[in-house]
Formats: sequence, structure tokens, C-alpha cells
Amino acid sequence: MRNTVDNFVSKGSTVNSCAIDIAKAFEKVNHHALYIKLMKRRIPVVLLNVIINLFSGCVTCIKWDGLYSATFNIEFGVRQGSVLSPTLFAFYINDINSSFHITKGCSIILCADDILLLSPSITEVERLLHCCERNYLDMNINLFY
Repeated sequence: MRNTVDNFVSKGSTVNSCAIDIAKAFEKVNHHALYIKLMKRRIPVVLLNVIINLFSGCVTCIKWDGLYSATFNIEFGVRQGSVLSPTLFAFYINDINSSFHITKGCSIILCADDILLLSPSITEVERLLHCCERNYLDMNINLFY
């Protein structure tokens, strides 16, 4: 990020930024979309099967005031606290850079569930933000200008 900002400033340009935090991002990962993205990256079938088995048949329940609910299936999300989850989430969100046109001079920096948009134009930052909103509608976005 520092290099990108320094590059803008050294050319006499302003830097407009928008930091995006994807709320509950790890919990919103669609398993089937993740599997498709992993297949497109051509990960070995053996590893793909391990990941599919990791998420298949997961159930949980809720404990409240000493009582347990009925169990229910977990159909979305990667496990928080798992060493594999940040990598799987990175595969899941990594195509954000290629999912829409990035104007020359603009940058998108991804770090886990945080996205930073940088541009010399506020109009371009807003356009990139709207692209992020359209591409990740199933996830809630928190903005920091």
C-alpha cells in the first residue's frame, strides 16, 4: 500500500481511498462457489476431495441458558480459527481484481476480508466500490473513507 501511495504522490497526484471490511466474510463463503474456484485453479483432485469432505456433513447447534437447540447443517462459511480458512477465503475472493475493469492508475489491495481501493480520482474509487458491491451482494460491506 505504501509503495502505491508513494507512487501517486511522487507524480503529483492526490490519492483517494476507500477501505472495505466484509462483515462476517468467513461465514458467508458459498461452499459450491469455492469448489468451482478451486477447480478452475486446477488444484489436485485429492486435495479438492479433502476440502469437500472437510465441509460436507458439518452440523452444529446453539447453546443458550444451558439448553441446546436441534442440530442443523452448516451450508456456508469457512471455519474461523482454522489455519486453512484464510487461504480458502483468499481463493474465494481473489478474482475480485479480474471480475471488473480496473482503470489504469487504480489499485485494489486484498488482505483477508479487507479490501482497499486506491485511485487518483474519487469518481473512479466510487465506481470500483459499486463494482465490489455488485460482485459480493451476498456479503455485507462496511466502508471506511
